[in-house]
Amino acid sequence: MRDDGDGEDPRVTGLRTSVTRLRRDLAAYRVEFTDRGIAEDELAALADMADGGAPEIPRLRRSLLLVASAIGSVSALAPGLAEVRGAVEMFGTPRGT
Repeated sequence: MRDDGDGEDPRVTGLRTSVTRLRRDLAAYRVEFTDRGIAEDELAALADMADGGAPEIPRLRRSLLLVASAIGSVSALAPGLAEVRGAVEMFGTPRGT
């Protein structure tokens, strides 16, 4: 685990920050879409994993896939989704794959 000087892995900090941004963007996006609830639930799961400090890579990737699928082609949310994707990718790939 890497340390940012505050005792926290900077990847976790990046994940937390990006998830918070996308959750805020999603809350501000007033147009309803079918899978909005799925996106909100999985973003909450990602936030919980970040708060736990050592997220499981397969679970991170699964949540990212579900969020991306749920948001679909909502272009207003694309920058925040890209940021979350980048944060998840910083954790690398699960061992054994």
